[in-house]
Amino acid sequence: VQVVESGGGLVQPGGSLRLSCATSGFIFSAYDMRWFRQAPGKEREFVAYISSDGESTIYDDSVKGRFTVSRDDAKNTVFLQMNRLKPEDTALYYCNVYALDYWGQGTQVTVSS
Repeated sequence: VQVVESGGGLVQPGGSLRLSCATSGFIFSAYDMRWFRQAPGKEREFVAYISSDGESTIYDDSVKGRFTVSRDDAKNTVFLQMNRLKPEDTALYYCNVYALDYWGQGTQVTVSS
């Protein structure tokens, strides 16, 4: 099983990034997926959820209206589109396969001028 996040980087406040989480080794289309993040000195926190059929999404209040989670089952990949980024969005972002509790290594997002 592989879960590999990418797409992080340094962006100015108000900017955008699109994170990707490429997976392999399991039946991607059968599983709900989640995004989490962890800032330095803080606990890991939930960011977004998408159901296995893509019909249901849930967001933490802190990102609602700015972030959009989506998935492409043909590519076994889940995405996190992040718009209007704020300095407080700075964190290591992780992808999670919900029921299997598989995690990637994370991708760093830094929002700073």
